[in-house]
Amino acid sequence: MPVITGSATDAEVFAWELLARARGIETWRRTVALVLRAWGASDATVETARMGLSELLANVVRHAGDPYCCLSVVMGGGLVTVRVEDRSPCVPVVREPAWDAESGRGLWMLRAMCLGFGCDREVVGKSMWFSLGLDPVDEGAV
Repeated sequence: MPVITGSATDAEVFAWELLARARGIETWRRTVALVLRAWGASDATVETARMGLSELLANVVRHAGDPYCCLSVVMGGGLVTVRVEDRSPCVPVVREPAWDAESGRGLWMLRAMCLGFGCDREVVGKSMWFSLGLDPVDEGAV
């Protein structure tokens, strides 16, 4: 599990190459929580990031077809961005699910909870990401 750390232009970066497995998601949730707490993130930000990371990694497990992915956490300008890059070229369509849908809610809910959310096509695959303020006041919460 290579760990890449660094800082570039006022941004702090932690990144890992990993194999997404359902049983390992909690380990990555704890790891990201430790990084965010070290950066002074609020409890609300940490919990939202943990939930969002669960969704992104679970989607790699369910839909990517290849468990290899890269996880990065970047802090800069008061924002934290969590990104998961995988090898699948399939970009999810994020829209409001039907009221009786049994799937499709996770990314839709995550998008509503974050300051920024997106999916970028990469040379190989895609990257899904979300951004949060370090303090919930930045996100409009009280």
